[in-house]
Amino acid sequence: MSLLIHISDPHFGTEQLPVVAALQRLVQQQAPGVAILSGDITQRARPGQFRAARIFTDQLAVPTTLVIPGNHDIPLFNLAARLFTPYANFIREFGNELEPIYASEHLLVIALNTTRRYRHIDGAVSSAQIERVAARLAQATDTQLRIVVTHQPVCVTESEDAPNLLHGHAIAIKRWAAAGADLILGGHIHLPFVCALHDRDAALPRRIWAVQAGTALSTRIRYNAGNSVNLIRYGDGSAGRCCTVERWDFQPDEQRFIPVQTHELRLDGAA
Repeated sequence: MSLLIHISDPHFGTEQLPVVAALQRLVQQQAPGVAILSGDITQRARPGQFRAARIFTDQLAVPTTLVIPGNHDIPLFNLAARLFTPYANFIREFGNELEPIYASEHLLVIALNTTRRYRHIDGAVSSAQIERVAARLAQATDTQLRIVVTHQPVCVTESEDAPNLLHGHAIAIKRWAAAGADLILGGHIHLPFVCALHDRDAALPRRIWAVQAGTALSTRIRYNAGNSVNLIRYGDGSAGRCCTVERWDFQPDEQRFIPVQTHELRLDGAA
């Protein structure tokens, strides 16, 4: 069994210390093998905020951690830095790889940088990125859960979030579905949900799911959704090819994260 934790939009600089401590306890208890941080690591891309985020991830002590930037991780007010060195503070703490990939017997995780220095909030996926992901998906084995990670969402459930959709998402979904993707993880809108993309577009050749995480640690809560993370379990093989996505919410009264929703996702075979 493989266990991943999906953490998004912690917005260090607006983090809540009791929530940080509760998430650390959850990770210690559940012991995931992989942590995915899908962007907006900081509130204003400042060195101290990135340092706090790095200390946090180090303290989680998850064996493998994949981190991608979000739109908040590019300087907003320092225009020179935004134009010429937009990822300098991110790279200082998390390294040069802005599009990390992880592969194991049961997992293939392909993470993308969907931020653009010329966009304030919006994100985009290029044709080159779409094809690069598709090519890597084509190399996946039958035993791997195939995951793509973006910051901005590829689908939304609230009409007011439509402007936040990833530019190029429709083409990307079709191409990645054809190449064998199972899940597309995202954040950005601070609203957790699981969406069956194949139900929205009957022309898709296989089941493919969008999995959104809420804000893990920040005060920047929307829709009264609270702070939340996802746990994704895969690989026992007992019921065919499937995975479980669990939403865990922080409960202020109990000062801990508890499971509030579980999705059993049936997956198709290799493309």
